[in-house]
Amino acid sequence: MNALDSEWGVNDLEAVVRGGADVVRLPKTDTAQDVIDIENEILRIENACGREPGSTGLLAAVESPLGITRAVEIAHASERLIGIALGAEDYVRNLRTERSPEGTELLFARCAILQAARSAGIQAFDTVYSDANNEAGFLQEAAHIKQLGFDGKSLINPRQIELLHNLYAPTRKEVAHARLVVEAAEAAAREGLGVVSLNGKMVDSPVIERARLVLSRAELSGIREE
Repeated sequence: MNALDSEWGVNDLEAVVRGGADVVRLPKTDTAQDVIDIENEILRIENACGREPGSTGLLAAVESPLGITRAVEIAHASERLIGIALGAEDYVRNLRTERSPEGTELLFARCAILQAARSAGIQAFDTVYSDANNEAGFLQEAAHIKQLGFDGKSLINPRQIELLHNLYAPTRKEVAHARLVVEAAEAAAREGLGVVSLNGKMVDSPVIERARLVLSRAELSGIREE
């Protein structure tokens, strides 16, 4: 949708909420108040059209230096937020620089988005890769943001969907190990044990949490063939 304060914003929002959209992407989010304003409008529309209040999620796109500096406030602004996303084109323009293949100019913004999302317990999404014909470049950037910890990436071309799903999908070996870890944790919980062990080695909470994430990604994206 267009920005809420534009001449098309309210009409756009009416159309997507009444149309049953699960999540609305809010562009150019600079402050927590931007999130609150659209939340109030969504609630008004939900009540008017008979949708369950609170059933429409929000994804805030942060696209400016101001938004990046307030990313934590934005991420905590509404329970409707399922995540926040970086919008790089306007951000880079405002920095008075250009996008590079390495993405050096985006590292601070990416880390700010990621930290803010994690502090609020929501998802973090990277910006688009605009060269739809450069598959190798897309995969390189996607691998980089996956390593940083992002949950996904905004896409502009349908061809990129399968590429990204395959990149995020775990291998059969990773899934098998994750199942063993989760099963060991569940067995320890049933037996009232304070320590989880697998093959004679202690398994701590971060390892168990990562194993559950692997299984979740396998369910969402499938299993990657090695």
